Amino acid sequence: QVQLVESGGGLVQPGGSLRLSCAASGSIFSINAMGWYRQAPGKQRELVAVIASGSSTNYADSVKGRFTISRDNAKNTVYLQMNSLKPEDTAVYYCNAARLSPGVRYDYWGQGTQVTVSS
Repeated sequence: QVQLVESGGGLVQPGGSLRLSCAASGSIFSINAMGWYRQAPGKQRELVAVIASGSSTNYADSVKGRFTISRDNAKNTVYLQMNSLKPEDTAVYYCNAARLSPGVRYDYWGQGTQVTVSS
């Protein structure tokens, strides 16, 4: 099992910045990738950014150039630096850890943290 605890959400004005953190514990040696997803009211959960065990990254087109995902292996923590925030970035942000086996994917989720971008 893997436990994920997020922090860092809040209310920010358009153009502002926030940094989300996700601390992982448990069987973290089995994790192949970690990422951030978000879900806005009335919308499906969507991928925001992912970082693989080899440190390769991938971003949703809507956040490229504004968000940066990174990790600190010593602290078992993944970060999402969000700059130039827009009202459409408002959502609950969820940390995800994925364990991949042949033909099977196991997902672990944090409890979510609210990000609100509003003036």
